[in-house]
Amino acid sequence: MNTAILAAISAYACWGLLPIYWKFLDHVPTTQLLAHRITWSFVVLALYLIISRKIQGIYRKLTRKIWSSYTMASILIGINWFVYVWSVNAGHIVEASLGYFINPLLSVLLGVAILRERLRTLQWLPLGLATAGVLYLTIDHGSPPWIALILAVTFSLYGLVKKTAPLGAFEGLALETGLLLPPALGWLLWSEYQEVGVFIHTGLSSDLILMGAGIITTAPLVMFASAARRIPLSLIGILQYIAPTIQFLIGVFLYHEPFAGSQLMGFSLVWVAVIIFLAERWYAGIRT
Repeated sequence: MNTAILAAISAYACWGLLPIYWKFLDHVPTTQLLAHRITWSFVVLALYLIISRKIQGIYRKLTRKIWSSYTMASILIGINWFVYVWSVNAGHIVEASLGYFINPLLSVLLGVAILRERLRTLQWLPLGLATAGVLYLTIDHGSPPWIALILAVTFSLYGLVKKTAPLGAFEGLALETGLLLPPALGWLLWSEYQEVGVFIHTGLSSDLILMGAGIITTAPLVMFASAARRIPLSLIGILQYIAPTIQFLIGVFLYHEPFAGSQLMGFSLVWVAVIIFLAERWYAGIRT
């Protein structure tokens, strides 16, 4: 196995294992946890850009269009991070994993609706099956799987915004976290003022794990960026399902979240959709 494929697998495995990390911080209110993730991610990214001497290049590229694009991206990723962290510590890892199974299929649909991309005939089948799976879960549960849908929609829209974004992965995420930094720091200061702040009040281990949120957010991005330049996009499309698969297994077998037979039916429709989606992409890649 070459190093690029190993780096991609490692990145997706890290994203898949994130629920375990956030569970160590289940004593931290979600709003504070999100604020710390933003803050320490910005610190790590800023240090990386300074050391690599790439920070000067960002200033030369900033235009009104870039500001608006990355403002939208920062809002979407902020909502996504908040819902994901909340869902993990509220015991909804399984439903969160569903969102990331649906996400690539929704991205394809957005490409058709907004970017006027054309789908091959067989590509419509997995979209229909995934929709049927979500509808089944909605009817069975009595309400839509909101966690999965919010995660899928926000991350798909985030990807759509980033598709035409001119900055590199690290520069872009640094700008996004930088835009979110003032409200994040403001919330942490307000929490301290209200005497409900967690940082430096719940022990050294808790503080170190909170600070480590910056590393666990950026490290997979480093590995992914390294791999994406050296392996085919079709292979990346297959490997991306490592993360939600690990999340699902963690939710069911490690944290024993309920997973009834009726849920299995809805999930199975989505999984079949994913398999057909990947098989079609693989077959189309062979023919071209």
